[in-house]
Amino acid sequence: MKKTLISLAVLGAMSSAAFAQSNVTIYGILDAGLVAERGGKAGNITKVTSGVANASRIGFRGVEDLGGGLSAIFTLETGFRADDGALDNTSSTLFNRQAFVGLRSKEAGTLTVGRQYTPWYNAFVQVGDPFAAGLSGSAKNLFPASGINVRNSNAVVYQTPVYNGLSGEVFYGFGEQSGDSAAGRQLGAAVSYANGPLNVRLAYNNRNNDTATGLAPAIERDIGHNSLLAVNYDFKVAKAFFMYGSNKGLNSVAIPNATAYTTAAVAPSTDSRNALIGATVPVGAAGNFIASYSTIDDKEFNRDAHQWALGYTHSLSKRTTTYLSYGKINNKNGASYTVGNNAEVGSGDSAFNVGIRHSF
Repeated sequence: MKKTLISLAVLGAMSSAAFAQSNVTIYGILDAGLVAERGGKAGNITKVTSGVANASRIGFRGVEDLGGGLSAIFTLETGFRADDGALDNTSSTLFNRQAFVGLRSKEAGTLTVGRQYTPWYNAFVQVGDPFAAGLSGSAKNLFPASGINVRNSNAVVYQTPVYNGLSGEVFYGFGEQSGDSAAGRQLGAAVSYANGPLNVRLAYNNRNNDTATGLAPAIERDIGHNSLLAVNYDFKVAKAFFMYGSNKGLNSVAIPNATAYTTAAVAPSTDSRNALIGATVPVGAAGNFIASYSTIDDKEFNRDAHQWALGYTHSLSKRTTTYLSYGKINNKNGASYTVGNNAEVGSGDSAFNVGIRHSF
């Protein structure tokens, strides 16, 4: 009996040690709010919708300690609509937001393979936009933060460790088209510097628009280029934000709602510049005031636009936040930009949001 008890104790200790070396976390966001959109060709609309500040999602994140400072990691994440419970994509892809596996080393960096965010979008949302790509003030309304500029399947990403505040990221998305390895591929990179209150990131995205079938020579098309400088500085009483982007070539810009004000779709520019200035100001212990002004300068068609936005978030707890915001866009020369939010492109030139976000 004594030997049995000792054996059980040893097995229990070994099981506990093994469990401590690996874990899986279930996480997610539930975000729902009331949105009032004005100025679209179909008229005003007021609705309950999902993903206003952050897209609603559920995910699984895991890590296993392999020893010697090396870990195996994975993430699986799918988006859904909190207002009706449906998947937030029409293709019914199960893990449409992220799906990757890889290795992380304290000394050598992190290498991951699968569906992942681009370095360009990480710089945009993590450093440059005070609204963090959400609410009616989202800089996505004017900046080209959509489609494969955001995330890409079949991607390999390497992130360096941080050396004296400096770090880097390299992204390669395979086009996977028969007959031409370059057709459809995507390249990206970013260099970051973070030191105390200063955070700076320079990012680049390159999209090859060639198409190939393997039965005939590849159809050569222009390459899309997106460059972005994102900066923020925390003055304690306020955090200041700045972004500047250059977009050149085919598919460097996609207008989120190209028929918002017209019957025929407005063609996207192949040569444009974006800029943003903004700030967040803490209000008491739980509040945060947000403001930004952003522009797009269309060098090809002169279809310029500018947006100003105000917002306020209030933390009810570490996991629950209420919010409200208002955004207004002024379009020029037939531009077709709309005030959307994190999950929707919007239908008109102004919008008001109020809602609640819960993280778990």
